[in-house]
Amino acid sequence: MASEDVPTRDKQLQSIHPSQPIQPRLQLEPLQQLQPVTCPTNEIVPTTRAQPLSQASNEIVPTTRDQPLTTTHSHLGEVPVVRSHPTTNVPGNLMNQPTNAIVPSSRSSQLMRGERHMFSTSDDSAIMKKIQYTHAPDGREFDVKPLLLIIQDIMYHATTTSHAMGAQSQDHINTWEEKAIHNGYSEILELLAYPIKKTNNELICKCSGGGDAHMITMALFHSLSSYTWEAKATIAFAAFAVSYGEFWLVAQLYTTNPLAKSVAVLEDIPEIMEHAEALKQKFEAVNNLSKAMLDVTECIIKFKELRSQSMYISPESPEMVSAAAHIPTAVYWTIRNIVTCSTTLLNIISLGHEYVASAAEARELNSLAHKLANIKEHLETQMALINQKTEERRQNDVFLALIQLLQTPHIDNMKILRALIYAKEDQLPLYDGTHKSRSSLDILRRKHVLLLISDLDMSHEELLILHKIDTESRQQPTRIESQYKVVWLPIVDRLSPWQDAKKKQFELVQNSMPWYSVAHPMMIDPAVIRFIKEIWGFNNKTQLVVLDPLGKESNRNALHMMWIWGSLAFPFTKAKEEALWREETWRIELLADSIDQNLFLWVKENKYICLYGGEDIEWIRKFTTTARAVANAARIPLEMLYVGKSDPKESVRRNNSIIQVEKLSHTLPDLTLIWFFWARLESMWHSKMQHGMTIENDPIRQEIMTMLSFDGSDQGWAVFSRGSHEMAKGNGDRIFQCLREYDRWKDKVVYPDGFVTTLNEQLHELHIPLHCSRLILPGTSGQIPEKVVCAECRRPVEKFIMYRCCNE
Repeated sequence: MASEDVPTRDKQLQSIHPSQPIQPRLQLEPLQQLQPVTCPTNEIVPTTRAQPLSQASNEIVPTTRDQPLTTTHSHLGEVPVVRSHPTTNVPGNLMNQPTNAIVPSSRSSQLMRGERHMFSTSDDSAIMKKIQYTHAPDGREFDVKPLLLIIQDIMYHATTTSHAMGAQSQDHINTWEEKAIHNGYSEILELLAYPIKKTNNELICKCSGGGDAHMITMALFHSLSSYTWEAKATIAFAAFAVSYGEFWLVAQLYTTNPLAKSVAVLEDIPEIMEHAEALKQKFEAVNNLSKAMLDVTECIIKFKELRSQSMYISPESPEMVSAAAHIPTAVYWTIRNIVTCSTTLLNIISLGHEYVASAAEARELNSLAHKLANIKEHLETQMALINQKTEERRQNDVFLALIQLLQTPHIDNMKILRALIYAKEDQLPLYDGTHKSRSSLDILRRKHVLLLISDLDMSHEELLILHKIDTESRQQPTRIESQYKVVWLPIVDRLSPWQDAKKKQFELVQNSMPWYSVAHPMMIDPAVIRFIKEIWGFNNKTQLVVLDPLGKESNRNALHMMWIWGSLAFPFTKAKEEALWREETWRIELLADSIDQNLFLWVKENKYICLYGGEDIEWIRKFTTTARAVANAARIPLEMLYVGKSDPKESVRRNNSIIQVEKLSHTLPDLTLIWFFWARLESMWHSKMQHGMTIENDPIRQEIMTMLSFDGSDQGWAVFSRGSHEMAKGNGDRIFQCLREYDRWKDKVVYPDGFVTTLNEQLHELHIPLHCSRLILPGTSGQIPEKVVCAECRRPVEKFIMYRCCNE
């Protein structure tokens, strides 16, 4: 069957006028006997094979109010003879339509029982062949999203009004109007107002005249043959929404508006609403079906957008072809259910409260909704596959482009920063932690930018130390070492939902930072996250990537430099790191830095300093008492400081309290500083590993590994230093035994400065045959040294893999 050419506007206007005959559009299967039918003009003509579907009604017989409109359902090609009767109760613009006749029905459920055939796969296949044959788009493309927004609003208010209007309705009105205006609804309505009106009239004529639901649906497909699939569904839905909306508009206003009251009286709406409770089940079933139709229509439109906008997947790809094959089915069942809803609405208007829906009819309507829900689910699954493929290819393109971008010279750093931090043109992508306000990326132009990369579980200790370093840098903003900006890039799992708990966690961390941060984690594209992980090596441990003023990568992780030297490591390049190590020697300032301000004073006064640690409080009591006695005997000024363990928990906190109460030594006022002492040692290990020097030819690295082995053991340990000069160290048993035997070697001390030198000699001479040393290397950097020697006996150690969970 070929569709007729689109008529001119004058002919179109004539075609909806009730005094003009409707031209035939559809060939029907032969009827077993020819009967006169009622045309839209009320003219009785003999039926032939070429008569339109709207003429499927037969003889005109008197009607009574208790006879419902009956739409019959049949298998394809089998059209039963249907009678129709004049009706009088038609809404709004339907009142001047021709009256047809209906078949008296002994059971009101006859309307829906024919729908049981529709779930047949073979029926669907035959239907699809027929509707594909009617599809002859003329090449015009319509953006029907604004139309769908209006339909959604009509159905929302109809659905809500049928129960009780909610307080949120005004917000809903504002929302859809803003969206529709933004999407240009005036232009699309101007283009589609006529086909909507024409389809509305067809629905009323054919559904009020009775007939086969499939054949009515096919007639609508012929009428809409020149439109695209999504336009067919939306136009037909809009046509139904006009009738449904008019019914509820009059029902809402007739008690307060004189015009609405007059119209309502003619349509007998007051009596219908007086018995609304009896019709509640029917209205709810229609509302559920309307919601299902909305969902499917929205999916159809989304697929159209997906198909037209996709740059990363071919229309011939299996995923796209599979989804496209289901669109005609979705459109057919959407329009088929529009026909069902239209007939149901006309039955309600025609019979009023006497048309009490049976539970079986409501179940049939719910079954139709279930069918549409299955179609929607299948379309969403197909589109999810397409989106997944599209997103994978898009991300791969962005990933490769980012690699290329960082390898390309630039005149400043803006291209790089805009690629890393995605933001729309009207967005300010940065959050200024100092002024608590939004900022543009221009604030970073031609600056050294330190990208602080972490997840939302960034440790409290890391934040405090970075805050301290940043504050010290800001106190002297004109220093060359202060000419950098820090930006936090929060890395979150894009697959997990962004819930309130995660949002609060992000805001809590963000508000604790005085530097800049990305305003929202979603501004970091998944392709950028992939780049950060695969190229920059991010593995959920805090990382500090440095970009120079031209956007060139200076250092993939300068956090170790920041921990060791603070802002003195500026501009945080590898060359600067090597230069700083060349200037370093193993001394108390390198080991302890600024964990306690007293250290600088002790060094300046050339005092003897003892740093010690461990968790055994009994050993701590014995060691501090013995060390104090030896210092008094040797007449040397000794200051002792407890630095605990690398994972300072409750045991270290208890030790701090006991040491303070019993005045055994100095303690650090905050456990964060204890953490920082050990974090600096770990950073030294990482930094040394990156420069590739072996433990045999790097004495600083040897000392670092010895300190880490002390922390890995269950014993205490101690380091002695004379000011900034010589140092001596030992584990708990060795250092305690050596101090306890001070009377044996005290005569070997060369005063006034030889105590530490002699102590070191005695520690090397003291032989402890049985020992067990452990070295727990920090982090998951992937850098494991091939050779490690024991801190006690200098022999190579065995290598094991250890998994540890310490939860006090």
